[in-house]
This record gives sequence, C-alpha cells and structure tokens, in this order.
Amino acid sequence: MTIPLRPGDARATSEPMTREQRKVIIASSAGTVFEWYDFYLYGALATTVIGPQFFSAYPDSTQAIFALLAFAAGFIVRPFGALVFGRLGDLVGRKYTFLVTILIMGISTFLVGLLPNYDTIGAAAPVLLIILRMAQGLALGGEYGGAATYVAEHAPSNQRGYFTSWIQTTATLGLLLSLIVIMFTQIFVNANYPPVVLPSGATIDAFKAWGWRIPFLGSIVLLAVSLYIRLQMSESPAFQKMKDEGSGSKAPLREAFGTWSNAKIGLIALFGLTAGQGVVWYTGQFYALFFLQKILKVEEFTANVLIAWALIIGTGFFIVFGRLSDRIGRKPVILAGCLIAALTYIPIFTMLTKTASPALYRAQNAAVVTVTTDPAECSFQFNPTGKSKFTSGCDVAKELLAKSAVHYTTVAAAPGTPSTVTVNGGTPIPVESTNFAAVTSAALIAAGYPSAGNAEVVKIAIEPQAGLANLAKLLDIWSLQKLSVIALLSILVIYVTMVYGPIAAALVELFPTRIRYSGMSLPYHIGNGWFGGLLPATSFAMVAQSGDIYFGLWYPIAIAMMTVVVGVLFVPETYKRDLHGTDQS
Repeated sequence: MTIPLRPGDARATSEPMTREQRKVIIASSAGTVFEWYDFYLYGALATTVIGPQFFSAYPDSTQAIFALLAFAAGFIVRPFGALVFGRLGDLVGRKYTFLVTILIMGISTFLVGLLPNYDTIGAAAPVLLIILRMAQGLALGGEYGGAATYVAEHAPSNQRGYFTSWIQTTATLGLLLSLIVIMFTQIFVNANYPPVVLPSGATIDAFKAWGWRIPFLGSIVLLAVSLYIRLQMSESPAFQKMKDEGSGSKAPLREAFGTWSNAKIGLIALFGLTAGQGVVWYTGQFYALFFLQKILKVEEFTANVLIAWALIIGTGFFIVFGRLSDRIGRKPVILAGCLIAALTYIPIFTMLTKTASPALYRAQNAAVVTVTTDPAECSFQFNPTGKSKFTSGCDVAKELLAKSAVHYTTVAAAPGTPSTVTVNGGTPIPVESTNFAAVTSAALIAAGYPSAGNAEVVKIAIEPQAGLANLAKLLDIWSLQKLSVIALLSILVIYVTMVYGPIAAALVELFPTRIRYSGMSLPYHIGNGWFGGLLPATSFAMVAQSGDIYFGLWYPIAIAMMTVVVGVLFVPETYKRDLHGTDQS
C-alpha cells in the first residue's frame, strides 16, 4: 500500500532565498539549539551525577538505570506535548506556540538546578526531578513540530530538505553545547573549590557535589536570548494564507487522528520513518556516550571530548543529506541510514571496545565467567517503579559483573541453591560471603579485566589545579588510539545525519497545512520519545540481564530493520509536493 502524490503537486522552479527566509532559518535554529541544550544537560549528566544525587538509596548499577529512566520520562510525555501544542499551533499559529514551549523548557531547566537532592529531602527529590523532566518533555513535544513546520512553510519548494536540515542540526548542536558547558564548568569548579565530604564519610569532587547545578541555572540566560529571538519572528506564510482564507481546521486533533485517511499517514510515518530514525539518533550519540563512560570506563572528561569532536566532524552532514534528499528523495536517504546502521552497529561497537579499552577487549574474549544461580532469583533490572532494590544473590552478582563490563553466562541451579560466581574455572565465590565483591574483583583482575585507572584505556589527562588552562587539552587528540575512537564515533554520528537530516521535510510534506503541526508532531515524538528515548535504559538493562556488553544493541537493530521494511513497502516519496496549497493531502 502506498499513498500516491497528487498530480501537479511539484513546483517546476525554485524560488530564490530571501533575506526574510535567511532570518527565519537563523532565528528558528538558534532558539531550538538553546531548547535542546536545556533538554540534554540532564542526559549528559544522567549516569555520572544525576544518579548519585537523586537515587543514592540504590546500588550503583540501579542508580544508572533509574537515572536513565528519569531521563526517559521526558521522552515518554513528548507525544502528549505534541498533541497539546500541535493543536494550539494549528489553531493559533506556529510562532506563538513555540514561544510558550521555550518558556516552559527554560523555567523547568532552571528549577532542576535548584532542586535539593535525595540526601536532603529523601524520596521527594526524584519525584520532583521526574515532574520537571516531564515538563521539559511536554515543551519539547510542542517545540520541534513548530520549528520544522515554520521553516518548511518558508522554504522554496525544491530546497525544503536543505532548509529544514538546519533545524535538524539543532539537536546535535544543543548536545555539543551542553557537553562544552559541562566541561568548562567541571574544570573551573574542581580547580578552584575543594572536594566535598559526604555524610557517609566519602568524598566527591566539587563539580559532582554542587557544581553540576551551574549549567542548569545558567540556562536562564539562554532563555532570555531565545525569547528575544523568537519575538522578532513573523507568522509562516502558509499558515497566514490559510487563516486569511478561513480554511483552517476547527478540530485539528480529531481531523488528524480521528479519520482513517490521516491517521493511516501518521502510523506509516511512525513505523516507516521515525521509529528507526529515533533509535539510530540515540544510539549514535547518547548510547555511544553511555557506552564509553559506564561500560568501557572511559573517564568522563575524555569521553565528552571524544564525543564532542565526533559531533563537530559529523554535524555538517545534516546539511549534506538534507540537500541530497531534495535531489533523490527523502525515503532512500533515511532508509539507507537505518539499514547501514543496523548492519554495522555490532562491528563498530566491538571495534570501539578494542580501541578504547584493549585490556577489556582481550578479557572479554579470553576469560570465562559464570553465574550459577536459581533462575527464580534473577530479575530483569529495568524497574520504573523503583520498588525493587535487586538484592537477591543472582541480582547482586549480575550487578557487580555488569558494572565491571564482564562477559558472563548464567548456569541454572536447583531451586534454593546459593548463587556463586566462577572465574576461569576457579573456586566458586559465594555471593553471600562478606568479601564477595573484593574476592570477585581480584579474580577478574587476575583473569585480565582492567582495574581502575588502567593505562590502556583511552584518556586525555588533565591537571585539576591548572583550571581553565586545561581547555588546551581539547586538542590533545593526536594519537592513533584517540583518533581511531573519534573516527568510529564520527561514523555513528554520520548515520544520525542520514536518518535525521531529511526527516523534518519528509514529515512536513506528509500532512496538509490545516493539520500539519498536529499531524507531524505525534509520530515524530512517539518515534523519538518512546522508541528512541527509552533506548539507553532498555539497552543497559539488556546488557545487565545477558552478560553481553553488545546485547543491548539488538534493540536499535531490530527497530531500525522494522522501519526499513515498513518504509520500503508503505512510505510514499514526497519531495516534490507543494506545501502552499491550503489542502495538500
């Protein structure tokens, strides 16, 4: 089944880019970069800072899962933001709707910076954190559709992919900006303020204790700049024309999703475009960062620098693939990106392990580690309610091994059998023993697994007392190991640009003006918010459950391949459609 183009929809010639159109691109992109910056500050700090600050009552690996789930909460509500603000955008206008969304985003981000942690106010801390994350998600649910629609409706008809690809750069640029601000702040705070002693007696550096709040609080400045930029913008010509003619929809949600002809387009857009695009985006940027920090144990500053360079190298390809989609179509570019990513993820992440942590790679292939346990004791360590603390023998063993990035297998034992861990056929180590963690860690190191601070792990060394002079270390990438890691990460980012560069134009072109904001926003935010946003937590839980650090990649591989199949069979090609009719369908 396909949805045919209407005859005569393509405009024969392109229109020259006017000064007003350039202003639209710059203003929309700048404001959206700031909004993504706000949203991704949390993601960049989720496992290293947010987990210990707001989920300190739980073990380390469980903190990571809960922090990622709180991160995912912002994505879960994005489709609801798409419904609320999509309807508003189709009724009131594009401009005023995303003035509201950026205000909500900026205030929510600022409040995260003020929020007391778990040690201060207990369980109320994670609850309030999740509420603020949901407010951010609602705002972002209305932001993207408005910005993409606004730019597309200003663009010349045969350059829509090129024009909207500038909007597509904003998510990556927002992530890059958040990483840079975090690095600047971390270096400055740790150089000028002493470590903080926790109530438990442990010490943490000043950035992890309180300095992490500065990037959140500083977002209030970006909010002011963004509001100023957007107040200078005028309404889109397509919406204004529709409004002047009185042809707008009085019930855009019912029209977009209550009639099968339009709802069918939304389903095709979701499963044939945005689901695969969403998992490729989050694998190539967020899961790659998570994989470096939490699985390969690459130090935080180093991981951020390596990812930042990959983002810098790859970002220009959003424009390349957006422009390419104006020439050959949206569908072949997006589906090719999904297919290539699905076929190469496991080899690329395997090479990433071999390059960034050679000792871990050797141990993964040489050491034999088994967990012998009663299967009834084993939980799938994905728990959005937070009620389970994963304290059974099986879960304690798997938590320790997953935290150490150990490749292990599970051997079923008779019911009631105490859980044990065996390394290279040695004496089984009882999980219930008081020195289980110490003995197991020693056995793993003896088997070749790297200890903390292993010299083979890729690292950009900094001198904490040198303060901002350490920023010169951003250029300390000229070794074969570092350049190889950056090259692998850049490939993952280029996959992101293939699927994401043309997606805004593809979605905008599927829906008529009267329901465009509502129609495109919902499938986009379900695909990115649910399929993509849940990826880090889901994949990490799959790793902890299976004992295979690459097993979590099967989640994005499966979703991307589904999108390839559905896209080939059902998605129409739309790059020659005319957006300026009042009822292009």
